[in-house]
Amino acid sequence: MDETHANSTLDVNDPDSIVRRVKDRYGAIATVGGGCCSTDTGCRGSNTERKSALGIGYTALDLEILPDGANLGLGCGAPVDHLGLQPGETVLDLGSGAGIDAILAARLVGAEGHVIGVDMTPEMVARARDNAVAAELAHVEFRQGRLEELPVDDASVDAVTSNCVINLVPDKSKVFREIDRVLRPGGRVVISDIVLDGDLPAEISADLLAYVGCVAGAMERGRYFAMIESAGLVQVEVLKDADFLASTEIPADVQRMMTAHGLAASDVTGVARSVTYRAIKPPESP
Repeated sequence: MDETHANSTLDVNDPDSIVRRVKDRYGAIATVGGGCCSTDTGCRGSNTERKSALGIGYTALDLEILPDGANLGLGCGAPVDHLGLQPGETVLDLGSGAGIDAILAARLVGAEGHVIGVDMTPEMVARARDNAVAAELAHVEFRQGRLEELPVDDASVDAVTSNCVINLVPDKSKVFREIDRVLRPGGRVVISDIVLDGDLPAEISADLLAYVGCVAGAMERGRYFAMIESAGLVQVEVLKDADFLASTEIPADVQRMMTAHGLAASDVTGVARSVTYRAIKPPESP
């Protein structure tokens, strides 16, 4: 194993360490390049992020209306299209990154609506704010914060979305409880994320690059969806379910990690699943 990977091993029993290192890694991605790249070299000017985005469900029109640099190739789905957003609604994007989904949502809710993006990485927040200015969208804002403690008022949003981020959070149950807290009664959620149908090799589960690549932080499917229902959300419906490592190009960093550990794609085939799902917060009783 080379020095890069020797230094990338995570202590999976230390949530604070995971958060710090993932935050540092995403800060580097925001500064240097997209998730498809090694942050040593970057891939600015390549078409990789566009191909990745089209492969997971974004349309060519979606990408055409985005400012340069909003698509970093970090998602595993295209959840906004499934939210059924209406003009004037308030939307919350969890782990908003460089702003791709927040900006798309802002186009749909119009100037009378409001979009809030929350991300824990200051470099991502700064980049997203620049992208919102470039897109001339005054009704979208980005706040720095943790998904386990959202800087958002109770019962203040109509819809929540997130794209391949909750799997990175060590305590996912807190995130789902926060989603329930900030949603208005009758509000809805559409989220794209990674869940597991089986066990990952131990080397992947302990590797930072796999964690940032949205694989190692994923949870077994049954436990994941049980947490959603325990938080108070109902009518959970899976809209998309695909083999993550078969349906999208494996990020270069994750490929390097697998090679360093002597692993092949076949070792994780069918285990890491890319799912997009919908749920609602029950309306208030009459």
